[in-house]
Amino acid sequence: MIELSHIAKSIKPSLTRHLFNLAKEYDDVVDFTLGDPDIQPHQAIKDAGCLAIQEGRTRYSQNAGLLELRQTISRYYERKEGFYYQPENEIIATVGAMEGLYLSLLSILNPGDEVVIPAPYYVNYVQMVQMCHATPIIIDNPEGDELSFDPSDVETAITNKTKAIIINTPSNPSGRIIPKHKIMALAELSKRHNLLVISDEVYKCLIYDNAEFKSIVGIEGMRERTILVNSLSKEFCMTGWRIGYVLAPKEIIGAMTKLQENVAACASLPSQYAAIEALSGNNDYSANMVNTFTKRRNILVEGINSIPRLSCKTPDSTFYLMVDISKTGMKSEEFAIMLLKKVHVAVVPGITYGKSCDNYVRIAFTIKEDKIYEGIKRIRLFINQL
Repeated sequence: MIELSHIAKSIKPSLTRHLFNLAKEYDDVVDFTLGDPDIQPHQAIKDAGCLAIQEGRTRYSQNAGLLELRQTISRYYERKEGFYYQPENEIIATVGAMEGLYLSLLSILNPGDEVVIPAPYYVNYVQMVQMCHATPIIIDNPEGDELSFDPSDVETAITNKTKAIIINTPSNPSGRIIPKHKIMALAELSKRHNLLVISDEVYKCLIYDNAEFKSIVGIEGMRERTILVNSLSKEFCMTGWRIGYVLAPKEIIGAMTKLQENVAACASLPSQYAAIEALSGNNDYSANMVNTFTKRRNILVEGINSIPRLSCKTPDSTFYLMVDISKTGMKSEEFAIMLLKKVHVAVVPGITYGKSCDNYVRIAFTIKEDKIYEGIKRIRLFINQL
């Protein structure tokens, strides 16, 4: 009898993936589950990856990634955000942002440490913390700000075991940007209690209607205590290329680089060369993406708000929409399962992102407009049959 580890047995597949897998049982499903955009990367990015393969640049790089890529990332952030990170020791290329998050946590956590995670939260944060033998402390107040959190609740959760706070802004699943006053409050908490902040900013490339975004890194005293995680998955529609990066103080990047050697050696070389092209600034390869998702967002918001007993607010960012289902009398998992079985539309139960989200389901508008219209039609049919 093989005895699995306690960690392996404690990890559960997410409801996002569960609904995605269930949807595969139907050949006519409208699938709103995954944040996996249907838009192809720009041809120049694909060409750069293919050229690397054709020219045999497919071996190992340094564990932290090609220096040329790290230099490109450094210039990209200086150009776009006004932040300078040393390419030699403050940047690491990772196998997607998810590995970047995991290596970040693995670099700073000891058994028994605590990490504060405000809800709604990206589903993998909690289990990544647990995989590091640490304890996730969820800030999930159903009576608090709708689809948001109160910094005072974060402060209440801080103990002498707290090591870090994880924030995701713009937010998956809410599609909202953490407002400046809350970012300022979290920065003050971090400095007062000597905490690190892991700031997952992979969706800041998808901001609508000139909404204001402020990175916590830009606040005085926060660069030296922030681990900034980003990815090419959303900005350049490169989800399957598995290429991300982390910017952080050199002590953390040094630790992550050692761990990278033992986890994956390095990110894929063709993906790294494609990333150099994407981030080079030669062209704005994601320029049309915001326009495409703005149209999809508007179609979906108008459609959902025209359906009895459903409502939603227009998201500021991302390609996610949280739909309020409270007037149906159902909680999110029951609603999602019934919706799939009855009309073959797949959505993600809000409970995935925290107890305060159980009156919502998440819709990813990462599919073409005709599919979105068809999904709205089927959801309307489902509601009318209740």
